Amino acid sequence: MYERVGGDEFFETLTRRFYDAVASDAVLRPLYPADPRAFEGSRRRLRDFLIQYWGGPDRYRRSRGDARLRERHLRFPVDAAARDAWLSHMGDAVRAAGLRPLDETQMLSHFRATADHLVNTP
Repeated sequence: MYERVGGDEFFETLTRRFYDAVASDAVLRPLYPADPRAFEGSRRRLRDFLIQYWGGPDRYRRSRGDARLRERHLRFPVDAAARDAWLSHMGDAVRAAGLRPLDETQMLSHFRATADHLVNTP
């Protein structure tokens, strides 16, 4: 997938689109650091994680270790509203990329399953 969608450049653009939307989202923005530098760090970590997950270089693992997504997100109250907002913005970012239908479907399916897995608050 990493190669098919355009490598690092695709994931850079994807995460910028996503975080541009998160920056003004009333549900999600409070879950991220207020400091713009830390907010940018969150974007870079997501970018590097997605690059690694989809078959690119393992920068994320080298800098952060194993992903442990659920464990890393336990400190944040991820409820159905947060999941839905996250999926909406990520879905918009993926669809804006103009991927081939199969690649788009695979990516959106992965994001839906992951977002469901991260819900930790009723």
